This record gives sequence, C-alpha cells and structure tokens, in this order.
Amino acid sequence: MARRGLLIILSSPSGAGKSTLARRLMAWDPSLRFSVSATTRPPRPGETDGADYYFVSEEAFKRHVRDEQMLEHAQVFGNYYGSPRDPVEAAIRDGRDVLFDIDWQGGQQIRNSALGKHTLAIFILPPSIAELRRRLISRGQDDSETIIGRMQKSWDEISHWDGYDYVLVNDDLDETEARLKTIITAERLRRSQQPDLLDHVRALQDEFEERS
Repeated sequence: MARRGLLIILSSPSGAGKSTLARRLMAWDPSLRFSVSATTRPPRPGETDGADYYFVSEEAFKRHVRDEQMLEHAQVFGNYYGSPRDPVEAAIRDGRDVLFDIDWQGGQQIRNSALGKHTLAIFILPPSIAELRRRLISRGQDDSETIIGRMQKSWDEISHWDGYDYVLVNDDLDETEARLKTIITAERLRRSQQPDLLDHVRALQDEFEERS
C-alpha cells in the first residue's frame, strides 16, 4: 500500500558522526533526499541555486515566513536560513522521506508545525566528551579556536537530547547505522503513515459481511 513520507530530523553536536550517518542512509536508500534550505546569503563558488540552497532576497525570505511557507527558520551570522514548506509537503504526498540536518530549535519548529505528525526526530550522542574532541581534531578541518567554539556549543546541543523520539550513542558507526535503519523502517510502517490502511480495513469488513 501507499505510504506518506517522513520528515527525518537528524541532530547531534559537531563531531558525533551525524554527517557520515546521513551519507550512509542515503546510500542505503537513494530515494531519501536532503531538504534544500533557503538562505539570504550570497552563493559561494560552485554552489547551485535549487541544489545546494534556494538563494533568495531578505525581503522574499521574510515574506515567505509571514505567509507560513517556512517549516523552520533562523538567523545565523546576519543571514537567514529556513526550510521551504512546499517541496516537503510534495515529498510527503509522494511517499518520499526528507532528511533534515538541523539543530534542536529548527526541529522543534517543524514538530510544532502542521506536518509535525509525520516527523521522526533522532539525536546522535558521542560516547564521551573526550571522544567528541578527539574526533573533531582528527578531522583536520578546523583550527584550534574553531574546535574550542564547537566544544563549547556541544553541551547546549546535548542538553536538548530529551526532545527527540530516539537517542543513539554513536560508539560504533556500523552498529549505529544499523539501528538507524531499523528505526526508519519501523517508523515508515506507523499507522499514521499508511493513508490507504483504513480503506483496506473497510474492504475486509465488507468482504467479511458478504460472506456471513
């Protein structure tokens, strides 16, 4: 039977493995799509409108917020970012899942929206703070000042762990990936995600009464 798509929110402090897990999920199920955010910042070299971001003016962005066309939005370093509603609604109707890489504030906005009943929120915890710092250093992507900033922000993010449906400790990447797949597979079968289920039950009832 047909099913509705899920809004899969994946959150974690930087370095907990969220990006790697997201890439593995999309390799596991190519129908999974990242939500393309809208932003008021100018495109960087190599970025494509509609693929990396939807690049819009500040006036247009604020108009979309007023018209409730953003599932969630925030201002970061003077620029606005948000998740447009229409592409997500279309995906849900078509039975396609949308993956969101957002923090707990954006996740709460989505959960409180009209699409909240289709949301699956998962938080990824590191096995320890020491291991989180080690992973950030081993990536070799940030200088020491940036790493200090990420570590300072990490506890604020971790403190909101109880606002999620599922919380996984990423102490082994392969095992965490397997648990994620199990969760998503089960959540796709939720009764609320199967719009044709009631009609099927009614058909069974009619058939039963005809045979009685």
